[in-house]
Amino acid sequence: MAEIAVSFLLEKLTTFLQNEVELLQGIPEDLQYIKDELQSLKAVLRVADSVGESNQELKVWVQQVREIAYDTEDTLDEYKLDVVNDHRHGLDAFLHQVCCFTKNLKAQHRIASKINGIKSRISNVSARRPNFDNNGTSEQGPSSIATVNPWTDRRGDALLLDSVDLVGIDNSKEQLVQWLVEGNSGRKVVSVVGMGGSGKTTLAKQVYDNTKVKKHFAVHVWITISHPLKIEELLRNMVRQLFDSIRKPVPQGVDDMDSFLLKMIIKGFLQQRRYLIVLDDVWHMNEWEMLDHALANNGRGSCVLLTTRNSEVASTSCIESEDKIFNLEPLSPDESWTLFCKKCFQKNSCPAELERHSRRILDKCEGLPLAIVAISGVLATKRRTVVEWETVYRSLGAEIEDNSRLINFKEVLLLSFNDLPYHLKSCFLYLSLFPGNHLIENMRLIRLWIAEGFVEAKEGKTQEEVAEDYLNELLNRSMIQIAGMTNDGRVKACRIHDLLREIIISNARDQNFVAVAKEQNATWPEKVRRLAIHNALANAQQNMNASHLRSFFVFDTGDPLSSSPTDTLIPNSCRLLKVLDLRAAPIENFPEEISNLRLLRYLSLRDTKITTIPSSIKKLQDLETLDLKHSQVSELPVEILKLRKLHHLLVYRYEFTSYSRFHSKYGFQALSGIGALQSLQKLCFMDVNHDNALIMELGKLVQLRRLGITNMRKEDGKILCSSIEKLINLHALSIVSSVKEEVIDLQCLSSPPQLLQRLYLYGRLEKLPEWITCLESLAVIYLKWSRLPNDALESLQNLPNLVHLELLQAVEGDTLRFKAGGFKELKLLGIDKFEGLRCIQVEDGAMPCLEKLSIQRCNLLERVPLGIQHLTKLKVLEFFDMPEELIMTLGPDANIPEVYYTYWRNGEWEVYSLEGSAENGRSISTESLQSRFK
Repeated sequence: MAEIAVSFLLEKLTTFLQNEVELLQGIPEDLQYIKDELQSLKAVLRVADSVGESNQELKVWVQQVREIAYDTEDTLDEYKLDVVNDHRHGLDAFLHQVCCFTKNLKAQHRIASKINGIKSRISNVSARRPNFDNNGTSEQGPSSIATVNPWTDRRGDALLLDSVDLVGIDNSKEQLVQWLVEGNSGRKVVSVVGMGGSGKTTLAKQVYDNTKVKKHFAVHVWITISHPLKIEELLRNMVRQLFDSIRKPVPQGVDDMDSFLLKMIIKGFLQQRRYLIVLDDVWHMNEWEMLDHALANNGRGSCVLLTTRNSEVASTSCIESEDKIFNLEPLSPDESWTLFCKKCFQKNSCPAELERHSRRILDKCEGLPLAIVAISGVLATKRRTVVEWETVYRSLGAEIEDNSRLINFKEVLLLSFNDLPYHLKSCFLYLSLFPGNHLIENMRLIRLWIAEGFVEAKEGKTQEEVAEDYLNELLNRSMIQIAGMTNDGRVKACRIHDLLREIIISNARDQNFVAVAKEQNATWPEKVRRLAIHNALANAQQNMNASHLRSFFVFDTGDPLSSSPTDTLIPNSCRLLKVLDLRAAPIENFPEEISNLRLLRYLSLRDTKITTIPSSIKKLQDLETLDLKHSQVSELPVEILKLRKLHHLLVYRYEFTSYSRFHSKYGFQALSGIGALQSLQKLCFMDVNHDNALIMELGKLVQLRRLGITNMRKEDGKILCSSIEKLINLHALSIVSSVKEEVIDLQCLSSPPQLLQRLYLYGRLEKLPEWITCLESLAVIYLKWSRLPNDALESLQNLPNLVHLELLQAVEGDTLRFKAGGFKELKLLGIDKFEGLRCIQVEDGAMPCLEKLSIQRCNLLERVPLGIQHLTKLKVLEFFDMPEELIMTLGPDANIPEVYYTYWRNGEWEVYSLEGSAENGRSISTESLQSRFK
């Protein structure tokens, strides 16, 4: 982790030395010395970080280097704040320049003194640097690295488990056995994917030992991949196992052969036999690639069974043929309970007084077999009292940190963390800021990573795109889990396994990377750099030292703040703050102290009751994200145009009621001169207010990825089209007309943005713009209040990537026909308030991938869609405020797993299933249906 801080500082030092030319004599030389020393320590840090946990002396040395990097960064930022660069004009210009000169001189003397102290510290630390050989072993002798490390790699224990000790494995085993022994004669690759501790090796061993599998394959070899991989050692092991399996001597000279000759022997051996080779615990693509060509594709139905934590390894290894990927799911609640009782109570039942507490602890394990076995093993040693078990529940993080019985569990999960590239470690530790079971929105996380400086600059990519790559890599490595997807297949939210989160909280605290306060009178390190307050504002220390604080978060703050002016959310003296996230904080006025946080890059006041933004926001010259979504702000000061680094400007709110209303989306009044913000990537939602000059300005925002505008008129269309043609990077476009009957005229758009993926048009359309059918990337289309001619939708049916189509009063006519071969990729279709609609026809071959169909408020519709039985992949059918008589026309041949009918009554939704059991006629709130029926 120290390498992260050092790498970030080195980039900052380079920029600082290039730009700050008016430094006192000696400062540039001292900074260059510090830079050179840190550069030389980087390679040492990378090795030291990997072994520092098992060596206290080395751990202290790494910590000292990290603190030097932090203190140097603080000093540079303090200098940036203290140096006055304001060049005024007018009568007082001379006096002002004299004042500036005096302040700058004082600032430079302060930085000179601090840098001199840092130079002395780094000289001392550098003199004590450890030396490592090529294997990462210290060359300073055993005294410098002697340590007690009680953990040994016990991943092989999974190979020794008896079948009677296993739970919830039978169906998975049967599926894998079937995949291995059935199919064509080509070589088959089957991958088992799951996070550490999910039981991949256990499952693979049960399949490997299966009688049917043993009979089907002539040769069986089990290879466990070591890390780091020693390829020649692995290949020799494989050669020995292969020849032992047919009771023949190993070829002479194997111990002296290089990897190429060993692969030739293996390939020649396998060419004549039907074989099964298990490659257990493959982490990286290069490990598979080094073995792939040695495993002969001999046309005999041979198989490779591969276990991995990395979904990219799984998909790539299976890409050459129609091979299978088995995603290992967590145990079900019943299976988890069975395994828990078997391990905790030695196959006896759980005492009644402990069941509630046992299930709460078990919920933390989230179906992860290794976690269940480890935690139940700890509980088996505790006194069986409610007080004892409640203590374990409240202090699971401490148990994982200190209990020797949990060392193996902790280290198995940490293997994945330790294998991360160094630039991803900080991104992953950052997740410890969020409360348990918190769904983390991916765009929020991406913007935060960028504001923190974790994301590298890469040619040809925006930082947001690089950060999205980081997120996908963490998902591929099974470090985080998908918690929500958009309708067009993008990751919307993620989460982290509860116990893995407990482990990284401890790690982040040890690294002084993050502090979390979730108890009354909680304490944190003196030089805390990132602080998250959970549950209540009273958790914040009074008069805390926040002079080193870079990020501050508030979650679940509870009761509103006192009206006293002394009550504040923001700690004192935190002028180095770069991230301030006050989402859903109980505040009604913009905190004045925010305007003085001149290094701020990320500011979120989302879901607050703030109504106005002061003109003093112009001081935040480094601000990249301003998130005012779902606040009460509807107007921005013109000074916002001075924030030239702004990437994301989110100022809008929705007001949900029972159904979509035309005036349910509120943005902000347009700003003349908006074209000055040329770094903007997201601008939502801006009221263009019949201002042609302003609409023309939009064309200057060529970095825009998402644009949302409201209050459009027909006569604005030509100018808007001219501006949109220049937005070649646009991915999402939302346009709302001034009133429901106002025409949106987009016919003049001759060269639409070819990267456009999502299009939302709210208002009248005289005809469907022809350019829409040319957008091959288009995945989502919303047409609301369009009132198009009856045949207008036919032009959309050949869009190759359209997966979601939402229609509200979109077309006129009494019949809606979906023709054979149309909408080949469509998965979600919504039809709402087609006032004259009497019949929906679905031809055989239309919408072959449709999974969800929603029909709302079509009062004249006489029956369910004709041909609905052709929608063989339909999983969910929903009716909203439709006559029950129509719903009952659904025949049994439709074979749809879930059918719901919903009514808005007395301010609530009443939801029923066709069988009358799924929702059991419950009344539920509007809020709970927003995400489900949006």
